[in-house]
Amino acid sequence: MKQQTFIALLVGVLTAGTASAQVTFERLLNADEEPHNWLTYSGTYSSTRHTRLDQITADNVDDLELSWVFQAGSLEAFQATPLVVDGIMYLTEPVNNVVALDAKTGAVFWKYEYTPSPEARPCCGAVNRGLAILDDMLFLATLDGNLMAIDAIAGEPLWSTTVADPTQGYALTLAPLVIKDKVIVGVAGGEYGIRGYIDAYDASTGEQAWRFYTIPGPGEPGHETWENDAWMTGGASAWLTGSYDPDLDLTYWGIGNPGPDWNPAQRPGDNLYSDSVVALDPDTGELEWYFQFTPNDPYDYDAVQIPVLMDAPDGNGGTIKLMLWANRNGFFYILDRENGQFLNGTDFVPVNWASGLDDFGRPVQTPQPPGTTTFPGVQGGTNWYSPSFSPETGLFYVSAWESYGSNFTPEEQEYVPGRVFLGGRPANPFGAGANVPGLRRGHINNWTDAAGGGAVIAINPRNGEQVWKLPMTDVTSSGILTSASNLLFTGNREGYFHILDAEDGEVLWKKPLGGMIANGPMSYMVDGKQYVALAAGHSMYVWALAD
Repeated sequence: MKQQTFIALLVGVLTAGTASAQVTFERLLNADEEPHNWLTYSGTYSSTRHTRLDQITADNVDDLELSWVFQAGSLEAFQATPLVVDGIMYLTEPVNNVVALDAKTGAVFWKYEYTPSPEARPCCGAVNRGLAILDDMLFLATLDGNLMAIDAIAGEPLWSTTVADPTQGYALTLAPLVIKDKVIVGVAGGEYGIRGYIDAYDASTGEQAWRFYTIPGPGEPGHETWENDAWMTGGASAWLTGSYDPDLDLTYWGIGNPGPDWNPAQRPGDNLYSDSVVALDPDTGELEWYFQFTPNDPYDYDAVQIPVLMDAPDGNGGTIKLMLWANRNGFFYILDRENGQFLNGTDFVPVNWASGLDDFGRPVQTPQPPGTTTFPGVQGGTNWYSPSFSPETGLFYVSAWESYGSNFTPEEQEYVPGRVFLGGRPANPFGAGANVPGLRRGHINNWTDAAGGGAVIAINPRNGEQVWKLPMTDVTSSGILTSASNLLFTGNREGYFHILDAEDGEVLWKKPLGGMIANGPMSYMVDGKQYVALAAGHSMYVWALAD
């Protein structure tokens, strides 16, 4: 049985609650006008991961010092991005504990402890990526398939509703997205033969408002892209937070791989809407358009990356609404987010599974012969790590895995509810049993080739061309934050916190933090001082300029 515990530390709790109450939808819409706060998982609805704060600059970055550290009481992966509202930080401590902290000092105001059911069986680690907030309510998606509302003032649970059945392999690992009066979440579990979906719930009551199945059922458009009964166990989960365009009133969500992962012969067809971005009406869940990146994906190239929204001149005195997408399949895409039209696409890491993209953005596939290595590998050219777009530089930034590949061996597999349903494995490209530096056991106990290095890559979104690249000695595993002072903040699996010049990629500052960095850096301001926060290992580190 799951355990829920509320721990209130009375010192300052009332002040904390009062300061952070009433985060209205209007404030969320205009989050860019509150750069001292961080109100959504990606900072704003456009998901640019860019802060307008500019106190920390290339000239004073050497004056950064550690302000405080919050050490989590868990050894699970720390992947959450905190929210900051009027001097209060709200953080999910791994896995599903929620903590309210003084964003200036790190002092704990209250803590709500939630232990997921042991029936939860996530494929890829017991993780949570953060919270959403509306008015004076926080929203937590739990590993065992529940969505909860928590009082932001007192830290007490308000309501809880069941979203998914953990015994079938479903899980919730994402930060929810609030739009208007609804809380939107997607499910994880694509490696268990689930049928994915995205749900919306009434923020006040927890009552379900709508459900969009990411695999069309019989009689629905797109169902014909699944042969036999493969649609029933086709995966297509949605395990990262979406974005929202209030002018178009559309919310955009990336959809994961089809299942079984590595045996497409068991699921002939394009397998919609796996490996796609879907544009939904946030009031009804109705599909407005979709774009599929990797039809009939045989490589586990989830398309759950964060949709980044930007506007650009159209050449006729107006603007065109763009979506920027560095995909796990190794291609960088530019889409028209009004209608999903493909505008441009280029590879940003070595790719050999396709020779390019046709005029409609569909890959021209070049399957590799058995025994040869496919690039990118099973972890992709990038993964779930949040990219950034800077309006100052006009560049898009992504954490990438370069020269990284895997061999894929399909196998016929029978579906068993609640068991991993992979249809094969990524094989060790150096031969069975080989012990090669740089190889590691994957999250599903199969060999994956991680010999390729990491990189931070800057891309010109007008044409998809690479502007600069910073190679790293280890794989990048951190999201990216850019600032109005043309800085870029990121980390890597070795545990180094980097600050770069966003214009040219020059390393301006670098510090070892002693643990893998696997969350997205964020920034906020309290009492006129800018802070930068990121997690490394099992702790949250917060930095600011020395007084």
